[in-house]
Amino acid sequence: MNARFRTLSFLAALSLAVPALAAAPKEDAVAKPVKTVVQSVRYERDAAALKLFGGEEQGKFLLGESWAKGTDEQRKEFVTLFHGLFAKIAFPRVRENFKNLDSITYEPAQVTGGDATVDSTVFIKHPLKTQEMKLKYRLVKDATSWKVVDVTVLGSSMLQDIRDTQVQPLLQQGGWDLLLGRMRQELAKK
Repeated sequence: MNARFRTLSFLAALSLAVPALAAAPKEDAVAKPVKTVVQSVRYERDAAALKLFGGEEQGKFLLGESWAKGTDEQRKEFVTLFHGLFAKIAFPRVRENFKNLDSITYEPAQVTGGDATVDSTVFIKHPLKTQEMKLKYRLVKDATSWKVVDVTVLGSSMLQDIRDTQVQPLLQQGGWDLLLGRMRQELAKK
């Protein structure tokens, strides 16, 4: 059997499997925001991607006990600044990796109450080799939908790294005022 026939057979099997995937609405509802974030970032629709992030949950994780000590205005500004910085710093890096995107596969969502994870494998086809990256997305359910909170790449949590190296040191040095001030400065530079 030649390679072209195997590819066509695979595509035919995949198209037959699509209706079966539609029968799992719970998993689709969880995986949909992940897939939408990935595609939105890939095609420079950053605002659409950011709407699918769970900013409050991210803030709670990043600031820990300090989150509850902040005012409503401080928490709202933190989420706005964090998402702005994230879009300016991380999204261009993701797009750079996606220049040679071959494909992405997603595993079924693992749901426990209002928390879920979705694993994916991203295949990047460089001229010399194909690179495989395994990602794990953590989501939470808010009042209306699932929101992406964190992404783990190569065993490293994006939020934990940001919390430990950037957010917590600033909070310890000068609290909310220093943290928000530094975030404003960084966003203005970009």
